[in-house]
Amino acid sequence: MTYPITPTFIASCWTSAGNIAPLSTPETSPVPLSERLEAVASTGWAGFGLAHDDLLAARDTIGFSGLRKLIDVAGFSHVEVELLSNWWDDSRAHEWRPQFELLLDAAEALGTRFIKVGTALGDEMADYSELVAPLRQVTKEAIARGTRIALEPMAFSMVRSIPASADLMRLVDLPECGLVVDYWHIFRHGTSLEEVAQKLTADQVFGVELNDADAEVRGTLFEDTRDHRRLCGQGEQDVTGFISMLQGLGFNGPWGVEILSNEHRALPVRDALASAYSTALACFPG
Repeated sequence: MTYPITPTFIASCWTSAGNIAPLSTPETSPVPLSERLEAVASTGWAGFGLAHDDLLAARDTIGFSGLRKLIDVAGFSHVEVELLSNWWDDSRAHEWRPQFELLLDAAEALGTRFIKVGTALGDEMADYSELVAPLRQVTKEAIARGTRIALEPMAFSMVRSIPASADLMRLVDLPECGLVVDYWHIFRHGTSLEEVAQKLTADQVFGVELNDADAEVRGTLFEDTRDHRRLCGQGEQDVTGFISMLQGLGFNGPWGVEILSNEHRALPVRDALASAYSTALACFPG
C-alpha cells in the first residue's frame, strides 16, 4: 500500500482553541473565530474541529451559514464537531437533547464527517453492549442529517477500551457508527498496539488523534490529559508505531492532532498550531 507524501492533518478542537481548557465554564475559545480559522489555514492544516460551546457562539453570532463561508474561503476539506455525552440516558434527555440538536444542525450546515460522542467520567462499564441500542438511535438520527456518529473511548470514562469498543461497533452493525481513536487514551489505558490491531478494523476508524506524553502520569489521569500532553515525538510514547499500526490496518487519514497542555495554551495560536503540525509530521515513517 502506498501513502501520500504529506499526510492530511486536522487540528482537533483543543489544538487551536487558545487559552481555554476542557471543563471550563464555558468552554468557548477566547480567539475570534475568523482569526482562529485563518491561523489553522495558514499553518498547513486541511481541517479543524470545534467544540459545542464554540459552535453555540458561532450560531448566535455569524450563524452556521457565516461559518460555512469562512470554511469555504479557507479551503478546508474536513470539519469535526464535538462532544455529546449522556446520550444513553433517557432520564437526562432534557440536558443532552438540545446539545445533540445543535451538533446535528452544525453537522448538516458545515458538512462534517461525524459528530464525536463520549461517555461520562467514572468507572468503566462492565458490559459495553448496554450502549448498542442508544448508539443505533443517535446514529440513525445522524444519518438523517447527512453525518455519522463517532464514539471516543477515554481512559477515565465509562468506555475505555479500544478493543472492546471495536467489538461494540460490530454489535451496533451500522457503517455510519465508528470510533475516534486517540493515542493518549490507548497508552494511558495500558492497551498495547498489538491488542488494538487484533480487534480494530480500518472501516471502524472515523477519526484519529495524535499526541504524546511522558512515561509517568502527572496528577490525575484527567489532569494529565488536559494539562500535560506533549507534542508528537516530544514524549515517551511510540507515536510512529501507532501511525504504522493504523496504516497496517489500511487507515490512511486524515489524521487529527490533539494537543492539550499548559505550555500549548500559553502560546500564540499560530505558533501553537505550527509546532503541533511540524512535530506530528516528523513522526510519520519516512
